[in-house]
Amino acid sequence: MTHQPHVLWPLMMPVEWQGDDDYCTVSARGVRLTFSDGDEVLCGTSGLWNCVLGYGNEAIATAVFEALRDASYLSVYRYENVYARRAAEALREVAGAEHFGRVLFSTSGGAANDLVMKVVRHYFALRGEHVRKGIVGLDGGWHGLTYGAAALTGADLGHRVYGIDRRLVTHVRPNESEELERLLDKHRGRIAAVVVEPVLGTPALELSDAYVAELLRLRREHGFLLVADEVTTGFWRVGPFFASQAWPEPPDILVTSKSLTNGTMAASAVIVSHDVADAFVHAGAVLGHGETQAGTPATAAAVLATLDEMRRLDGASLSTALSGRLDAELDALVGEVDQVTSASGRGCLRAIMLRHRGEPLSDAEVAALVAAIRREGALVHPGPSCVQILPALVYSPEDTCSLFDSIRAGVKRHFR
Repeated sequence: MTHQPHVLWPLMMPVEWQGDDDYCTVSARGVRLTFSDGDEVLCGTSGLWNCVLGYGNEAIATAVFEALRDASYLSVYRYENVYARRAAEALREVAGAEHFGRVLFSTSGGAANDLVMKVVRHYFALRGEHVRKGIVGLDGGWHGLTYGAAALTGADLGHRVYGIDRRLVTHVRPNESEELERLLDKHRGRIAAVVVEPVLGTPALELSDAYVAELLRLRREHGFLLVADEVTTGFWRVGPFFASQAWPEPPDILVTSKSLTNGTMAASAVIVSHDVADAFVHAGAVLGHGETQAGTPATAAAVLATLDEMRRLDGASLSTALSGRLDAELDALVGEVDQVTSASGRGCLRAIMLRHRGEPLSDAEVAALVAAIRREGALVHPGPSCVQILPALVYSPEDTCSLFDSIRAGVKRHFR
């Protein structure tokens, strides 16, 4: 008999799971989720790495409520609003006002990366470099599933079925600067941007210092714009407030989302350098982009409240302390559990690599392992032959211990 799912059509979920109360949440508080079946589960993913300060932050909720009451809906489409102005100023300050000039608001990481591709191509058109339309991403990178972002994302999730156009997008291996240099030499003067995550979110692969140095050198030689996609790595997730702030030179464009409103609103921002922004101002050029829900008062209020809460709670100290605990727990896990071969990532963005009988786990095996860990009381995220953990910065030492107890028990349950 064919399984008949609920009327809700959830995203990226196998049909056989749809409509199952085991996968339906009813509430979230702190770092725990409650499911329809009554189970309370420790969240090890910060709600798809959005809720960096945990669920149900009162200050952020109050700020959103007040903006909805006082201003309901105001747009940044052919108009401005004071809420968006304040949020843009605050983001520019935290990113670095000496380098960054302006902020564009969007509604998701994917939509923001679509916007980035428009910005970089328009920028070079204003400079008379009309052939500079190529975009380079990294294999294994994740930039979203809207049409432009799906082309930039390293994984193939139905590109042929959906007609995803990759004619102006290509990929190179991360931390392989020679491959990128060959590509740039072959297409000299045609590459508009190289888009990288400082830590690739899907396998939690960190870009090496040597590779970043080469990216910066190649930018100077070839003249492309360097884009840091910090949808995952921002807001003290992996070290500095934005991971690219540790680079010797800043990117030309910075993308942020997820933690931007602590997961409360559909929001993202594209922060552009003075040089890029000034090219549009001096030419009197209007960027051909618009989103109805971008930069609304409620969204902007959530951005400002999240930044305030980061300061109040001292996000930098929380990140450092949690990262240290994760180091210790991961080292112990690798030493104790045969199937766990290594850990990757940095700060509070980690992946646990696994093999069984010498072979990497298939996607189906990873999904089964994630389900086993869920039955042991914790939610983790599947990755390529790994499980990903991105706990909220507000995790206590007890929460950290509970997460790894559940992971150990889940691995034992799955491989018994």
